[in-house]
Amino acid sequence: MLKKLFQSIRPSVRPTHAHRTTPQVLGSQQHSLQRQQFSRHAVGIVERLQQAGYQAYLVGGCVRDLLLGITPKDFDVATSATPEQVRAEFRNARIIGRRFKLVHVHFGREIIEVATFRANHPEDEAEDTRNSSRHESGRILRDNVYGTLEEDAQRRDFTINALYYDPVAERILDYAGGVHDVRNKLIRLIGDPKQRYQEDAVRMLRAVRFAAKLDFGIERRTVEPIRELAASLRDIPAARLFEETLKLFLSGHGAHVYEMLVDLQLFDALFPGSAYALEHEPEYTHTLIRNALVNTDLRVAQGKPVTPAFLFAALLWPALPMRAAYLQGQGLPPIPAMQEAAHGLISEQCQRIAIPKRFTLPIKEIWDMQERLPRRNGKRADVLLENPRFRAGYDFLLLRESAGEQTNGLGQWWTEYQELPDRERRAMISELAGGDEDSGSAPRKRRRTSKRKSDVE
Repeated sequence: MLKKLFQSIRPSVRPTHAHRTTPQVLGSQQHSLQRQQFSRHAVGIVERLQQAGYQAYLVGGCVRDLLLGITPKDFDVATSATPEQVRAEFRNARIIGRRFKLVHVHFGREIIEVATFRANHPEDEAEDTRNSSRHESGRILRDNVYGTLEEDAQRRDFTINALYYDPVAERILDYAGGVHDVRNKLIRLIGDPKQRYQEDAVRMLRAVRFAAKLDFGIERRTVEPIRELAASLRDIPAARLFEETLKLFLSGHGAHVYEMLVDLQLFDALFPGSAYALEHEPEYTHTLIRNALVNTDLRVAQGKPVTPAFLFAALLWPALPMRAAYLQGQGLPPIPAMQEAAHGLISEQCQRIAIPKRFTLPIKEIWDMQERLPRRNGKRADVLLENPRFRAGYDFLLLRESAGEQTNGLGQWWTEYQELPDRERRAMISELAGGDEDSGSAPRKRRRTSKRKSDVE
């Protein structure tokens, strides 16, 4: 699968990063798009801006997805009007953002994002520090340099996202060969890949996300610099990486995304603790994380709710037992060792990905359940069953078992206990009296796996 994604693609006749000032224009007879397929509110914004004398187009993912027969989630507009000019046209509009100033036009629950055409940053950044700012590494800090339609096309990340649809003339403007790449199922960066990743390292994650979501390959020149530049993700604000991580793993293609991140060494920059576990216990770590993501993908496909707390609990868990075992070796009892290890691991992870407190607390509770589920004597089992975190903790126990952890049948015991009437539950509790009720405790009963390389390394 990964070999297919990253294989070299025979180059097309056109240069891969040529600056095209004259677009390929596809009339209504040359493409499958119809204006009725787009949000009527987005079409209305384009029409109104054009009537006011501005250039305006539907752009990006909505054009790409409809060409692929996918229903878009969002509809974006690009225009020659400045944010202030857009706001003047629509009473229901508000300007947002500082790094990248945009306008949101509200129609009830639907929000149409309107962006002004961007241009390249000036060679001398001191010329316009209010609108343009760049880190010494090349990363763009502020991006409010406005330009022409042609310049805007060259500033977009991938060719497949640089397609402009005019619903009035019913034509597509293609400045970067995006239609060609859509038809050939190819992710290709516009411009020099190394420079574009240095401008914004998140583009590496976006390449992976689009490849997984659309089942596209990544063009050879686009993928080549990623391993070399993967560590630059550490310079991205942790809050922004939280949002990007949700897009990666909650899109319905998380298992595929995970394997690509590992292959391209991007996983290390996002989850250093789990990357260490993947190196030292590859089979267990890979199996647990992949199983969690396969289950998440299935829930997304079925339209069921998914919680980031359970997802992050699974992504981080492989690093936890080793830390807890170390603290136990230093003399801490099992439960305090587990709690201290959990606190330290989450604190470190939040330096990379700013997981909000509303998720870190449930993560700790899910992990804490792994210590409590083996303790079932007396009334403990019924008390646990009433705990609001029981279901998540139980599901997590089954996930651990699916990855090879030995819990002496703890998962099956809880499965049966939930389904039985009270009298038979009491009999199950009685049977525990002569056994070791602590069997299955999280950090102590894991089956050690060999250090052979896994098939994802």
